[in-house]
Amino acid sequence: MKKPINQEGQVDTQIGSNGVAQITFSHPSHNSFPSELLKTLAAHIYEMRKNEQVKVILLKSGGDRTFCAGASFDELVAIESEAAGKTFFSGFAYVINAIRLCGKIVVGRVQGKAIGGGVGLAAACDYCFATEQASIRLSELGIAIGPFVIAPAVQRKIGLVSFTELSLNPDQWRSAAWAKEKGLFQEVFPNIQEMDAGVQAFCGRLAGYSSEALKGLKTIFWENTESWDELLFNRAAISGKLVMTPEARERLLAFKNK
Repeated sequence: MKKPINQEGQVDTQIGSNGVAQITFSHPSHNSFPSELLKTLAAHIYEMRKNEQVKVILLKSGGDRTFCAGASFDELVAIESEAAGKTFFSGFAYVINAIRLCGKIVVGRVQGKAIGGGVGLAAACDYCFATEQASIRLSELGIAIGPFVIAPAVQRKIGLVSFTELSLNPDQWRSAAWAKEKGLFQEVFPNIQEMDAGVQAFCGRLAGYSSEALKGLKTIFWENTESWDELLFNRAAISGKLVMTPEARERLLAFKNK
């Protein structure tokens, strides 16, 4: 199942005979996400919920460098109202909730840097593999907004103290080793080849276990997140309001004109 998005990104799903569904998203701008691409990714994840043959979802991005640069900057700059801002920032809410509700274990594969929403995407995965090149950064405060939508997912994985450190230092990168220590990544490898061997072995083992048992564990992993159907979209409204402030518009235009 493949759906191109105006020739500016696509999502591709391949279902293996072993019960592992590989969902790959890609975009020519460092695997960033226009809002429609996020909705398409969420739809692909929800589609796997219906497939009884799928036990595990492997979520990955295209290429061998950046995992995900977050939401599309071009689309962010073009926002002209608070309502449009809320719609834009709701994109990652759709994906995070799709992962939360799909009933399948979602394994992340992070081959390179993750910025903003890319960190949120990694945090939403139930188990995450990465390379040593997979440094992370929450850059939102630097443009006078904040990582409001992804905050629940990131804080759930790494705790409030580490989330505070990330969100209040928008210009600083944290290493893959730091991310593993804090719980964002579960396994870190020196290179992509070794990571992929680990991913393949892990997903193969998971697919050999009981579907009902895996579903039951998924429920436990996501306990006390029932409010996220509403919470994440309320957070999107906060970002939508902030992005229209004079300070945010000034910083966005300055960044664009660099």
